Amino acid sequence: MKILAAASLGISLLLFAYALYVLVLAGLSLWGRRQPVPRVWPRTWPTVTVQLPIYNEGSVVERLLEAVVAMDYPRDRLEIQVLDDSTDETAQIVRRRAAYYQALGHPIEVLQRPNRDGYKAGALAYGLRRARGEFIAVFDADFVPPPDFLKGAVAALLADPTLGAVQARWSHLNDAPSPIVRAQVLMLDGHFMVEQLARSAAGLPMNFNGSAGVWRRAAIEAAGGWEADTLTEDLDLSYRAQLAGWRLAFLPDLAVPGEVPPTLLAFKRQQFRWAKGTTQTFCKLIRRIWRSRWPWPKRLAATFHLGGYFTNLLGVALLLLTGPLLQHPVERPRWTVILGLGLLALPLMYGLSQQALYPDWPRRLWAIPVLFLIGTGLTLNNTRAIVEALLGYASEFQRTPKGERARWPEPGVDPMGWMEAAFAVYAAFLAWRAWRHDLEGMGAFLLCYALGYGVVAWHSLVPARPAPAAAPAPPAQVSSPKGSDPRGPAVG
Repeated sequence: MKILAAASLGISLLLFAYALYVLVLAGLSLWGRRQPVPRVWPRTWPTVTVQLPIYNEGSVVERLLEAVVAMDYPRDRLEIQVLDDSTDETAQIVRRRAAYYQALGHPIEVLQRPNRDGYKAGALAYGLRRARGEFIAVFDADFVPPPDFLKGAVAALLADPTLGAVQARWSHLNDAPSPIVRAQVLMLDGHFMVEQLARSAAGLPMNFNGSAGVWRRAAIEAAGGWEADTLTEDLDLSYRAQLAGWRLAFLPDLAVPGEVPPTLLAFKRQQFRWAKGTTQTFCKLIRRIWRSRWPWPKRLAATFHLGGYFTNLLGVALLLLTGPLLQHPVERPRWTVILGLGLLALPLMYGLSQQALYPDWPRRLWAIPVLFLIGTGLTLNNTRAIVEALLGYASEFQRTPKGERARWPEPGVDPMGWMEAAFAVYAAFLAWRAWRHDLEGMGAFLLCYALGYGVVAWHSLVPARPAPAAAPAPPAQVSSPKGSDPRGPAVG
C-alpha cells in the first residue's frame, strides 16, 4: 500500500511540475505581448507558393479558393497549388472552380496524385517538388485567409533571415454559444495567446500548427522535408527545422479564421490524432533533442511541449490508483492538495488568453469549467492514443470533418464510449467512498472525473446534431507599432 501511495504522490508531483511549466509560459506570454515581431516591406515581393491540401471537403473548398485568390499579392509572384486527394464529388468542384479562376488570370493549378501515400505530408511533399516559390504557405480546407495575410507573413520572414517559418493565430468561424464549441475556442485561444506567444517571444521551441503559416523553403529542405511517419507532420517538421538551426515565430496580430469541430465526437477524434501524433514525435525526436547543443532550459521546454499529452496518461493512472488506496483510508492520498494547487495554472492561462483577445472577456470565462470537464473526460481517449504510439501501432490519418459534412449526425457510435461510461461509474463510486471517509477534497476531484467521463461517454454513444454555425468573423488586419510607418522600411 505504501508503494501505491508513493506512486500516486509521484504522479501528482509530475502533474504539478507540468502546471509550473504552464505558469512560466503564462508569465512569458505577458512579456511577449510587448515584443512585436519586426517586418520589412520590400519593393519587390518574393515568389510564394500557396499549398491547399484537400481531401473530400467539397462543402468548404469553394470558400477557401475564393479567399486565396482574393489575397493581396502580385500575381506574377504567386503560385497556388490545390493538392487534391479527393475521392468524392470534391474533385469535380475543385476542377471547375480552378478552371474559372484560371480564366480570370489567377495562377492556380490542381495537382492530383495517383494514390494517397503519406496522407497530408505526402501531398505537401508532392507539391513542393513542383513548386517554384521561395516561401510556402499552407492552408487547410476549413480556413479563410484574409487579404493581407501573405504580405504580413512574408514581411516577417524577410525581416529575419534566421526565421524558418511564421505561424498566424487561429480565430474562429463558428464561435457559437454551444458549450462544446466555446470550450474548444478557449483551448485554442490559450494555446496561441499563451503557449505559442510565450515560446516565440522567449526563443523556445515552438511548432507550426499545420495551417495558416508560411515556411521558408530552405528551412523545409534543411530539415529533410515533409515526413509521414507521425500523425502530426507539422510538429515533426517544426522540431527538425529548429534542430537544424532555424527559428520559428508566432504572429499574434495576424489572425486567420478557421472552423472548430461542432460536435464533441469530432473533437474527440481530432484530439486522438493530435495526442498520438505528438507522442510519436516525442518518441522520434526526444533523444536527438537531448543530444543537441541546445541549452538545457530549451531542451527541458521541448520535453514538456512534446510530452504534454502524457498528463492524460498520468491522470488515468492516478484515478486507477485511487481505488486501492481508498480501501485503506488511513493511508490518505496526499495528491489532492498538490493537484489542486497545480490546476490553478489552467484558469490563469485561459483567462489571460481571453483578456488579450476579447473586450467582453469576463463573460467568456464560464467555458473554463466546461473545458475542464471535457478535458478530463477525454483523458481515456487520449491515453489510448498515447499507448498506441508507444507500442508503434500504426493508424490511418483521419481528417476532421468540415463544413456541412461536420454538421451531419455521426454514423454509429464510438465503442470507447462504453469504457468511458464504466470509468464514470467507477469514479462516481470512488467519490462516494471518499465522502464516506471524510475526504471531501478527494471526493470533489473524483466527482469531476465522473462527470467528465459521463459527458464524453454520452456524446460518444448518443451522437447529437450540432448547433448552427455563427457568421464568419471579419478578417483580421496586420497591426503596426504606434507612431511608425504602417509599411515599414523598404528594401530590395
